[in-house]
Amino acid sequence: MIKKRVVKIFALTLATITAIGLTSCGSKSKSDLEYVKDKGTLVVGLDDTFAPMGFRDKDDNLVGFDIDLAKVVAKKMGLKIKFQPIDWAAKEGELKAKNIDCVWNGMSATTDRQKSMSLSNKYLKNRILIMSLDPNVKVNSAADLKNIKIGTQADSAALEAIKKSDNYKDFKDNVSEYKTYDEAILDMKAGRIKAVAIDEVYAIYNNKNKDTLYESPFNFGADYYAVGFRKGDKKLTKEFNKAFKEVIDSGEAQQISEKWFGKNLVVFEGYDK
Repeated sequence: MIKKRVVKIFALTLATITAIGLTSCGSKSKSDLEYVKDKGTLVVGLDDTFAPMGFRDKDDNLVGFDIDLAKVVAKKMGLKIKFQPIDWAAKEGELKAKNIDCVWNGMSATTDRQKSMSLSNKYLKNRILIMSLDPNVKVNSAADLKNIKIGTQADSAALEAIKKSDNYKDFKDNVSEYKTYDEAILDMKAGRIKAVAIDEVYAIYNNKNKDTLYESPFNFGADYYAVGFRKGDKKLTKEFNKAFKEVIDSGEAQQISEKWFGKNLVVFEGYDK
């Protein structure tokens, strides 16, 4: 009798453990896409001071190219959207903690980010331009920068592109870093620098709303933007790319680009293996 009772208790215990294990496995098996679909909302992390991608207008409304585009893509995915301002330096930590579902704010698709995040296809082709308030300042090659003082924003894609130049060692002493592009332009007005290395998207916004800058023949090349998801979020990234392609095919992406930049800068490109 005692033996039968022990066997019965053991069987019940084993069944309970198995049930808990299956429940646990079931919860762990939920994909990243299901996680977001269940919430019904895509939480976008951004720096809300980066004009014209995502920034506050005079009435403190969140506006910008990425803001308009994100709303349309989320709708295609059948999701609501929430914009969450973050400390840009902590973006990967915010992703891992699931405080946000993606980073979408003019983020360069660097090699390091391709390794640390699941990136969407490249969606915008930005360029790093050399521009001046003086139309007579012409930089025809990187070698010319040996004789011209330039400024750029610290920790920017522009600064990264400058440092990758084959001629960097020859002109690095002429490069000044600033907290923002606006501060660099103010120093150019004061005559302390002659030109700035600047994102094309910001230069377009600046010329439309602030000072007129003149582009030099030489530039530091393309800087592609992408949306960053958690490293393991492959299904969500794939679903995002599908929705984004639909927005491109419908012509909506081009309309948004022309609204903010006066031309179509939207692309849809993968990565070299």
